[in-house]
Amino acid sequence: MSQIKLQQLFKSYQNAFLQYDLEGVSVCYHLPCTLNTPDKVVLLSSQADCLEEFGTIFTQLKEAKTSNIIVKKASFELVSKQLYLVCIDWDFIDGQGQVFADFTAIYHVLDNEGTLKIINVISHELDSSLILTKPLSW
Repeated sequence: MSQIKLQQLFKSYQNAFLQYDLEGVSVCYHLPCTLNTPDKVVLLSSQADCLEEFGTIFTQLKEAKTSNIIVKKASFELVSKQLYLVCIDWDFIDGQGQVFADFTAIYHVLDNEGTLKIINVISHELDSSLILTKPLSW
């Protein structure tokens, strides 16, 4: 059951990115939450924060003419009754079919009475990818 809910969450997340759907991506996140990259840490405390941050990200993706977002590898494990750790390796494909960004993202996902939401994401180079206890099939 948890695997199906995680798959649904991240398929919705992937589709929201492909469609530049701000509302669609924002519903995947619990607020407050944090986004961590090697360059910065962003605290999203409100819906307005979420829309602003992902609006900036979507602008970058549009400029790259993103044509596809591919999951190369995904796995997860249950940390506690309410918390999952998920690791996904992503390839972002540009308008010419070339990979313009590839990275691993480690997500902390909160299960609040059956509703799964991302509370933290940490993005790293692919060499930091983790293989967790259960595969998450796509």
